[in-house]
Amino acid sequence: MKRPKIVILGAGYGGIITSKKLEKLLKSGEADVTLINKHEYHYITTQLHKTGAGTAADRQIAMEIPELINPEKTTFKKGSVTSVDVQKQAVHLEGGETVEYDYLLIALGFGIETFGIPGIKEHAFAIRSFRSTKAIYNQIIRQLSLYKEDKDPSRLTFVVAGGGFTGVEMLGELSEGLPKLCKKYDVPFEHVNIVAVEAAPSVIPFFPKESVKYTTEVLEKFNVQMYMSTKILECTPEKVVLENNLEIPTKTLIWSCGVKGNPIVQNCGIPLEKGKLPVDSFLRVNGKNNIFSIGDCSLFMKDEKNALPPTAQVALQEADVCAKNIVSTLRGESLKSFEYHHKGSVASIGNFAAVGKVGNFRLSGLFGAFMKQVIEARYLLNLGGPALIIKQHLRFSKEPVKVTAKQ
Repeated sequence: MKRPKIVILGAGYGGIITSKKLEKLLKSGEADVTLINKHEYHYITTQLHKTGAGTAADRQIAMEIPELINPEKTTFKKGSVTSVDVQKQAVHLEGGETVEYDYLLIALGFGIETFGIPGIKEHAFAIRSFRSTKAIYNQIIRQLSLYKEDKDPSRLTFVVAGGGFTGVEMLGELSEGLPKLCKKYDVPFEHVNIVAVEAAPSVIPFFPKESVKYTTEVLEKFNVQMYMSTKILECTPEKVVLENNLEIPTKTLIWSCGVKGNPIVQNCGIPLEKGKLPVDSFLRVNGKNNIFSIGDCSLFMKDEKNALPPTAQVALQEADVCAKNIVSTLRGESLKSFEYHHKGSVASIGNFAAVGKVGNFRLSGLFGAFMKQVIEARYLLNLGGPALIIKQHLRFSKEPVKVTAKQ
C-alpha cells in the first residue's frame, strides 16, 4: 500500500516544530514526511538582532536542519519553492524539480512590508532572515573600514526604522555591539550616531506607559537619537528623508517596520486575503481539506475583525495543533480547533536590560533580560532537548554559517 506523503514548506518556527511533532505522533511507516527549506539551516528569528550587530556567533543563531530532525522519520530537501499546483498536488522548486504531496503544510514565513516608500526596497537593510542580518553586519563593518579612509561622518550614522520589539532590540544590540566593533577597527565610538525613527508617538506604543518610559530612558542612556511621531518619506544610498524637511545623512538604514505574507503564496493557486492564506479553525486553508498553513503567511482570524499577529509565539502554538490535525486527517479522525493563548512578550534592550509583560506582571531591567533568556532556552529545549541548550550556549561551533550575504 502506498504511504501518504506529507510535505512541509519552510523550516521556520512553525515548519520545524510541526516536523518534530509529526516524528512523535506518526507510527513507523505510517507516512513519508518531507521538509523543504531554501537553506540548510534553521535560525532563531527572535535573536536576529544579535547577528546584525555581530554580538553572537553564527551557530548560536543558525542551526543545521539535518541535526535537528530524525533522518529516519523526516527527509530534508534543500530547495526554493516557486509555486504550488493544488490540482495536481505538487510543489515546484527552482531548477525544475517537482515534489508530490497528499498533505501539505505551507509555513513559508514573511516578506517585508515597505508601505510603498521610495528607496526602501532598494537601499534599506531589512531584519528579515539570518542572511539579511548578516548583510547588516557586513554593511556595518564596511562603513567602519571606509570611514578610516574618507572620514565621512554619514558612514558612522546607523538609522533603525521602527520602534516595535524588533527595532528596540536592534537599537539595544547596536548600542552594546558598536563600541566593541569600533575598538576592533580603530574607529572612535564617540563619532558614531545611532538613530531611531518611529511613526508612532513612542517606541513600543502598544505597551503600558511605564514600559514605554523605561525603554525610552534606557535608549537615551545609550545616547540613541530618537525621532518619534516621524514618518520616513524616502531612502537613498546617501540619506534618509523624513517629514518636516528633515534629512539624516547615512549609508545604513535598518528596516524593521512591518511584515506581510511571503510573496511565494501568490503562486499557490489559492485565493488570498490581505496577502495571506486564510485558514479555518483547524488551520486548514479555506476550502482545502489536505492543505494547512501556519505562521506569518497564514491568516487566522481570532474574531470577526482581528487576525492573530505574525509572531513566533503564534507560530509555535499553531505548530502543535497543526501536527495533530495533519495526523488526524490522515487517520480519518476528528480535528482539534486551534485556540491561541497569549503568554506574554519580552524584548531585550542589550544584554542587561529588557522590557515585557507576562500576564498582569510588567517586566523590566535585569530580571526582564533574564526572562528573555529563559524564553529562548525553552524554545531550544522544545527543539532539541537539554543537549541543544548546552551546545548552543557552551559548546557551539565558531565556524561561520556559509551564506551569500547580499541584500
